[in-house]
Amino acid sequence: MRKTRKASAEELAPYVWELPGELYGRWGDRANQNNSNLSIDPIDWVRLFGNNNPVSIEVGFGKGLFLVNSGQRHPENNYFGIEIIRKYQLLAATRIFQKRLPNVKVACADAKLLFREFIPPSSISTVHVYFPDPWWKKRHKKRLLMTSEFITSIQTALIPGGELHFVTDVQDYFQWVTETITSIRGLQRFPDESEISNSGEPEYLTHFERKFRLQGRPIYRTKYLRN
Repeated sequence: MRKTRKASAEELAPYVWELPGELYGRWGDRANQNNSNLSIDPIDWVRLFGNNNPVSIEVGFGKGLFLVNSGQRHPENNYFGIEIIRKYQLLAATRIFQKRLPNVKVACADAKLLFREFIPPSSISTVHVYFPDPWWKKRHKKRLLMTSEFITSIQTALIPGGELHFVTDVQDYFQWVTETITSIRGLQRFPDESEISNSGEPEYLTHFERKFRLQGRPIYRTKYLRN
């Protein structure tokens, strides 16, 4: 297989969004006390994308399959990906650059931080969360993504009628997340689409879905509407 050509920082720049300065640690904590009083400017989506098209966010985009495919198929929509691992941000940005997709941007940051401090309320049409790590161990709880606090942040960011899509291959985690979302006012579950087989749909949302379905694992999916 031919290796993907590395793109320069200048080539990737139009597709990358960076946190302003070194203000934060890996998990969204202020880097130092001197930064604690700095004002934060929310992301201006019109300025970022150059249009006022609907914005969708994918949390934890991995290698960027969903972002690239969606950006190509729906140029009328904007896509903003958030990934905490830098090498995946750069990998996805390279693929976006190769396809020349001006409607796709990627950030390397903690999604909890971005939703809490940078994403304006009622500005997002859809949030996609696909195959997040359940982080079962107690010492890893701070890394758990789908907490009630984060889901509330998603609900705040969504426009009225906006959607939250959630997919996982872990049944217990699926049940726990759906119960948590149910406890939050303002999000209404669509008719249950939870478990699907590993056959049928010819396309995959992510590399993880492709891997799990080829292994024969069931996939659990659901979506919610902000009402």
